[in-house]
Amino acid sequence: MHDSGEKAGQYPFTRGIYGEMYRSRKWTMRQYAGFSSAEDSNTRYRYLLDQGQTGLSVAFDLPTQIGYDSDDDLSAGEIGKVGVPIDTLADMEILFQDIPLDKVSSSMTINSTAAILLAMYQVVAEKQGVSSDQLRGTIQNDVLKEYIARGTYIYPPKASLRLITDVFAYCNEHIPNWNTISISGYHIREAGSTAAQELAFTFANGIAYVQAALDAGLDIDKFGARLSFFWNAHNDLLEEIAKFRASRRIWARIMKERFGATNPKAMMCRFHTQTGGSTLTAQQIDNNIVRVTLQALAAVLGGTQSLHTNSRDEALALPTEASARLALRTQQVIGFESGVTNYVDPLAGSEVIERLTDGLEEEVFSYIQKIDELGGAVKAIELGYFQNEIGNSAYQYQQEIESQDRTIVGVNRFTVDEDIQPEILELGSEAAQRQLSRLKIIKQGRDQDAVRKALSDLTQAAGMDNENLFPYILTAVREYASIGEISNTLRGVFGEYVAN
Repeated sequence: MHDSGEKAGQYPFTRGIYGEMYRSRKWTMRQYAGFSSAEDSNTRYRYLLDQGQTGLSVAFDLPTQIGYDSDDDLSAGEIGKVGVPIDTLADMEILFQDIPLDKVSSSMTINSTAAILLAMYQVVAEKQGVSSDQLRGTIQNDVLKEYIARGTYIYPPKASLRLITDVFAYCNEHIPNWNTISISGYHIREAGSTAAQELAFTFANGIAYVQAALDAGLDIDKFGARLSFFWNAHNDLLEEIAKFRASRRIWARIMKERFGATNPKAMMCRFHTQTGGSTLTAQQIDNNIVRVTLQALAAVLGGTQSLHTNSRDEALALPTEASARLALRTQQVIGFESGVTNYVDPLAGSEVIERLTDGLEEEVFSYIQKIDELGGAVKAIELGYFQNEIGNSAYQYQQEIESQDRTIVGVNRFTVDEDIQPEILELGSEAAQRQLSRLKIIKQGRDQDAVRKALSDLTQAAGMDNENLFPYILTAVREYASIGEISNTLRGVFGEYVAN
């Protein structure tokens, strides 16, 4: 068992990355939101900020995530469904209207098109008079887990890694307070992994990103300090607390022992947590409030930097305003009423917590060794190793539910007949029509020659190995080139990835 004399704020950070943790400042309370249109999403953001939310978290629709414009045939039926549609800078200007980007930190859940959305965010900030060195926030920008668990990739892994390290390098110079990647275990867990697999596979991806950045000539002590992580919070309260604690110690060891980082900030595993979407049930939806409360409590006791709490009705539809408010209130009650924030790592020294923390660390390092033997994360993805391991865990979990070895309250035990349909958020088709009209007007009214030149310059730069593509994307964005046009330009050079 590790030395309990270890303090928070000191390597290997098991007890927390800051000495005082929540005694000096609370975690950032975010609610992941975005739907229908930039106008509707802007209204929801301002509502949540009025309710005491302390950071924004943007959900994008599927076409935006995979680099298609709303007017593309492939976007039909998907515009604004699972997030906000963003085609050009014009949409981004509406999305952040009347939201001061020097005061609010924004997290954007975007991967393949992350560089384009960050460029748009930077230009919107400039138009507000906010310089890029004042911007705070995170782009997910974690494409490797898309090949493993989610599927919103565009280009082959090598080209994707190039775009990611280009963002690292650009932000080092121009947007220094921005978290350039949020290496995500959340979706790995949602796909059915265990807690240990969530950490191991995410850290294996993290190792690949660090190696790619080092190969591109970047300084680990500089870019390493802007890496962040994204964890899931499930129902097993003590295992989850141990998982969060173990994650800090494991990453600190990887950065120091494997990569030789000397800056303590580059060894810190800073993370956002979201409660487990896959744990929510469509049956007896009020039970989800209890689940989310336990999960959020685990994240806080485990020392998260930022938290999103799912809404009770998300197994049925996008959350209503009332459900989103209740989810935010859950965080506020834990933060301001429960008393747990008065102590740093309050469960340190508990025999169970320390044993679970040590056990997870051991299991994670043995997985990482196995992945190294396979040739690293990219090779393991190509071999289907991660996908098979997750598939086996998900299958075993489902078997336990069906045999009733695992109880899911309201699903396989303690069931009731429910007649009442809860009120859910329904999306009409008007917003999609508005989106298409705006895109048409923008595409007709911009300087076509400037757009053509920007895209042609981007094509040329993408063909050269050592050219940073971010400035070229930024130029195209300023001219109101669309996300589809920029993505298609890069598809033309890099090709598209097709899973085996």
